[in-house]
Amino acid sequence: MAPAKWLMHWHPNPGVTLNTQILSEACGCAESLGGTKDGRWKTSIIFYRPMTRDGPGGAQQNLPPDVPRELLGVALHERPGLYFSILRNQRLVLQADAAFSQVMEKLQSFKARVNLNFEGFQYQLGDFCLRIGKCVPNNTETLRGIMMEVEYYPLSSIEKSRAIMVDFFDIWQETLAKKSLPGRFIHVESNFAEYGLSDHYSFQHTAVQYATCLQQLMAAVRA
Repeated sequence: MAPAKWLMHWHPNPGVTLNTQILSEACGCAESLGGTKDGRWKTSIIFYRPMTRDGPGGAQQNLPPDVPRELLGVALHERPGLYFSILRNQRLVLQADAAFSQVMEKLQSFKARVNLNFEGFQYQLGDFCLRIGKCVPNNTETLRGIMMEVEYYPLSSIEKSRAIMVDFFDIWQETLAKKSLPGRFIHVESNFAEYGLSDHYSFQHTAVQYATCLQQLMAAVRA
């Protein structure tokens, strides 16, 4: 079992453009709380669309009803040997070998359309681990979002760790508020039960949280 974890995304104020200063200020907050920088991290998400006779993503309305319209592939920084596939409409999360993405390409059933990287710095803070990073498309530096992971080492139960996570998040928000930044971090809870996941935290839970976080980031950018 993995330690309980929350993912949070940065929600900018209306009309405010994302910039790397927010990322720098968030990292500064981690250090001001006593966090020690502990290297870098990177998680990747790939959007797949089904292949049709019209090419990837073409004429999707003609697909058989049992063929998913999209598939998310998640490569987590803490599990480099594994690959997680998420079918959001079907509420399925699958764990496979890291070579799964290569198999997908060879089968030509789904085609990779967008590759996003979440990357940044990791901080150790007592029983907590903080990972603060940016969301950027592969091979570019176009900022699509800012997010953070908060991991609590002693507990793997989502319910038992909730009060501790809430308290930590409150302290974090108070610390960040002193910077008067144009926005705030938001935690949106994923419905793990819909995916058949239990109260005991696992890497599948993290993959589902990334799918939820990504939806929120894209909505925030569009707003």
